[in-house]
Amino acid sequence: MHNTVRRAGLGIVLAVSLMVSLVTGVSQAADPPYRIMVFSKTAGFRHDSIPAGIQALRELGSANNFTVDATEDSGQFTAANLAQYKVVVFLNTTGDVLNATQQTAFEQYIAGGGGYVGVHAAADTEYDWAFYGGLVGAYFHSHPAIQQVTVRVDDQTHPSTAHLPAAWVRTDELYNYRTNPRGAVKVLARLDESTYSGGNMGADHPIVWCQNYRGGKAWYSGLGHTQQSYTEANFRTMLLGGIRWVAGMVRGDCAPDTQPGPTLLSRGRPAAASSVENASYGAGNAVDGNTGTRWSSQFADPQWISVDLGQTRSVSRVRLQWEAAYGRSYRIETSADNVTWSTVNTQSAGDGGTDDISFTATNARYVRVFGTARATAWGYSLWEFEVYGT
Repeated sequence: MHNTVRRAGLGIVLAVSLMVSLVTGVSQAADPPYRIMVFSKTAGFRHDSIPAGIQALRELGSANNFTVDATEDSGQFTAANLAQYKVVVFLNTTGDVLNATQQTAFEQYIAGGGGYVGVHAAADTEYDWAFYGGLVGAYFHSHPAIQQVTVRVDDQTHPSTAHLPAAWVRTDELYNYRTNPRGAVKVLARLDESTYSGGNMGADHPIVWCQNYRGGKAWYSGLGHTQQSYTEANFRTMLLGGIRWVAGMVRGDCAPDTQPGPTLLSRGRPAAASSVENASYGAGNAVDGNTGTRWSSQFADPQWISVDLGQTRSVSRVRLQWEAAYGRSYRIETSADNVTWSTVNTQSAGDGGTDDISFTATNARYVRVFGTARATAWGYSLWEFEVYGT
């Protein structure tokens, strides 16, 4: 009887331990001890979450057998000093933080098998250092206000993202990047731009990625602006997984990937419209990839804008970024010859902002938005008209 009780008690303890492990990100199998350097020097904007980030990393280190040395001294970037670290974390660094000699030492460290972890504003760092640009993967472009977003987790096997739900809802400052790193890196998670305002990268908006880079390893998260991030269990466990992968403690596939699902087909293609408000607002503005230019029609119904994809493609998605003057009712139509049109989707209660519309894949060369009822006294006005398919 007593043995049964002891076995039952042991089972409870093990179950609780497993739950604690899953919540806190503590690894079950002990890693051999190693050291990481956390570098948080700023030459531009300074995040007030840096102390919280350092504290979180120290706590993760204590629970997972690595030691954290935190510094803002660029002089620590020497060959001799870097050699003692498995990982160097750039924690919300900004601006030009290393001189030429220090950059060379870091390049040699990476070439020798060293590891890099970049967090959030690490992408707002060292714009004139090409090696670093390749290492971080993409440079910062802009961001909207802090808000809630749905993060689409594409890789649920990598040790940094395996614990996350496929749709991860959280609040943070959401970076747009100057370029899309896909093709050079393995994208682990993306921002779903239809779930927040201010994204400018379209359907494929990477936010967490990893890569093998010039002899070393690199992992980056665009999330991590807020202090609250560093007390969030999912974020902490993601950060831990990135560190452990870079340190070589766990395996993970970081081979470069290609564009997921439907790709953007309309960028820069010939566009036409039923009318324009004036010569400044031509149809081409809606397919140029510049969210600061727009097509605007005359102030009447109906009106339309179309794009020529150049050849017959399988089309399955249209994304519209409306200006203040938008369509209340409109149709998405496709055509093989620019003469006969078929309706693939109808909207009757548009409310402006961004409309992200998916429909059954259809073969077409031409796609148009045919507006039947304006929502304002003005015309139809689109910042961007994006068509996706294969």
